[in-house]
Amino acid sequence: MLILPSRRQFLTGLGASAAVTGSTGVYAFGIEPLYRLVVTRYAPVLPRWTPGLSLRVAVLADFHVGEPFMPLDRIAEIVDATNALKPDLILMLGDYPAGPSVTYRKIPLTDFARVVAPLKAPLGVYSILGNHDWWDDEEAQRRLAGPVQARRVLEQVGIPVLENDALRLVKDGKPFWVAGVADQIPFLIQGLDDHGLEDVPGTLAKVTDAAPVLLMIHEPELFLDVPERVSLTLAGHTHGGQVRLFGYSPAIRPVDGTDFSYGHVVRRGRHMIVSGGFGVSRLPVRLGVPPEIVLLELGSDTEAVSKTVQGSTALRG
Repeated sequence: MLILPSRRQFLTGLGASAAVTGSTGVYAFGIEPLYRLVVTRYAPVLPRWTPGLSLRVAVLADFHVGEPFMPLDRIAEIVDATNALKPDLILMLGDYPAGPSVTYRKIPLTDFARVVAPLKAPLGVYSILGNHDWWDDEEAQRRLAGPVQARRVLEQVGIPVLENDALRLVKDGKPFWVAGVADQIPFLIQGLDDHGLEDVPGTLAKVTDAAPVLLMIHEPELFLDVPERVSLTLAGHTHGGQVRLFGYSPAIRPVDGTDFSYGHVVRRGRHMIVSGGFGVSRLPVRLGVPPEIVLLELGSDTEAVSKTVQGSTALRG
């Protein structure tokens, strides 16, 4: 897939990386975060999956919209690339606004919602929230309650937000469930930073039959609490560590002895895929983990090793 950045992105990228010296630094600060976009494909054989249920799912995580590193025209390119994959279902895993350390100019979330509104899939587009969706909303931080602005603007353009909720869908006469939990670290106030809103048991209690479950979480640590009933858990949040070399993300510590930083995780017979997402946080750098659309081909007869189909980097005037 060829992803062509706009002239505006090219000029913005030059400005953002002008002070960085060395070819690796220029690439990590000015090329990979702004211009690379890959499609990472997974075809896992999942437990408790209905025979004959074939499902193509696009997973989008951690947009972190804001200039200069995630302007609206970059979001539009991601939307177009996602629609071109013709998924049956699109799932969005939270963290829509960028944090202040990587934002030179905030972009209103209403504008973000307008640009992602054209996402299309026959079975729908569904989302959850991440920590930045809460942290970015000063009123929600004061109230210690939602709904946050990110939820309001997404639902205004027809993208449901699942917070401790589950929805039954049907493909070719075969049902399955999409479920999403609320965020684990929504509050910045000292003493409340470990008071999450997630409710995995309550969410799964809404699943009323034996059909397979796709569970959306934002922070992958929650996977420790996900029961075997779930066929596949999908997470974001880590950005793959933003720097990933030789299959290792040094910024992300293992969780209970397991690497939850990126990719397909299998733990005690349970499956999770952690997306590297699109944006940046804290530091405006990505190296070895380019922005990605995750594409799931579920219902395959054979185990497939995940592979990345990388788009060439090109510039247009």
